[in-house]
Amino acid sequence: MNTANDASGAPPSKTARSAAAKPAAAKRGGWAAIIAAGGSGARMGRPKQMLPLGGKPLLFHSISLFAGMQEFGEIIAVTAPENFPAVEREFGPAVKLAAAGATRLQSVKNGFALVPQSAEVVAVHDGARPLASAALARAVCAGALQSGAAVAAVPVKDTIKISEDGKTVLSTPDRAQLWAAHTPQCYRRDVLAEMFSRFPDAGDVSDESQLAERAGFDVALVPSAYENIKITTPDDIAVAEALMKNERCSEMPRVRVGMGYDMHRLVAGRPLILGGLAIAHGKGLLGHSDGDAVLHAVCDAALGAMAAGEIGIYFPPTDLTIMGISSKAIAEKTLEVLASMNASLSQIDVTVVAEEPKLMPHYGAVRKSLSEIFRLPLESVSFKAKSAEGLGPVGRGEAVECHAVALVTAR
Repeated sequence: MNTANDASGAPPSKTARSAAAKPAAAKRGGWAAIIAAGGSGARMGRPKQMLPLGGKPLLFHSISLFAGMQEFGEIIAVTAPENFPAVEREFGPAVKLAAAGATRLQSVKNGFALVPQSAEVVAVHDGARPLASAALARAVCAGALQSGAAVAAVPVKDTIKISEDGKTVLSTPDRAQLWAAHTPQCYRRDVLAEMFSRFPDAGDVSDESQLAERAGFDVALVPSAYENIKITTPDDIAVAEALMKNERCSEMPRVRVGMGYDMHRLVAGRPLILGGLAIAHGKGLLGHSDGDAVLHAVCDAALGAMAAGEIGIYFPPTDLTIMGISSKAIAEKTLEVLASMNASLSQIDVTVVAEEPKLMPHYGAVRKSLSEIFRLPLESVSFKAKSAEGLGPVGRGEAVECHAVALVTAR
């Protein structure tokens, strides 16, 4: 594989300077990513790049991060040659390959040799940091476009002790000034080229940003996330698996439950409407609308699942302009409210309590009507009726009541 040309380095500037700022906006495909994955895995006990994590090799997570971002027109994975076939099978020509060097810095140089001159910014990322986000990568690259160099980092949470012999404490630095460096670390292409040119033999650095510091560039700090861990020991694999599982759970739709209730008087001279269906009977339900207790209860259940109030808020009984309104319009408004909250109705279970009429012969028709009104599959709609056994106004045939439970899926 090609490696970058080395040149004799000039002494570092003693006066910090910022690279000339460039606009933070990125043209499509104008960025490049180098994924360094050439470590020996000494602390892991074996090379870690291809260890399974979340159902795929560790290295693939970092490659996938940049492959999924349209800003990156070039992605270079720097790893051991024996890993090349697996990467090629998974990503094909979308990913260029470079052989890892003896040190991290040499590996990054090998990858940089494949970065085109047209690249605006170069992101260097550890192949062992599988949980970095696209938002973080964009933020660090934007910082690099502005200042020349930028590093993802988090404030140190622990108190740090300095010791020369590993046995006694020499001093305790001010924790408020300490940040733990993560990747990606991003650089304008010309800045990274200058760093490598000026310090061709730097073997005492653990990341490229130290060369930027020596060269006198201002290195911007971009807040990272503590979850952006580096896989170094076997314990880290377990931690990463747990974090990935938690992330998947947080992205899963939430199922919320609501309960609705309604009751209307049975009176002569009104049509009986239940679940949007006209049912032949000598009496109907009295109400400001068409009195459909079933639709009212279901709508209240759906709104309640999202803590979005109840139908009286949207259709107040004091509004004479909606006198006699079809409850199908109330149902449509309920679905609109759910949609505005990124939620949708998933299932309903309805129980009507009435002495008359007998509703069992209408079960199928009401279920079909409800499935059409709420745009649900028939198997997600339950409708049934019970008797009040002669007790109370319902038992005396003076009223009909309805109970409903709704499952709502929220994202």
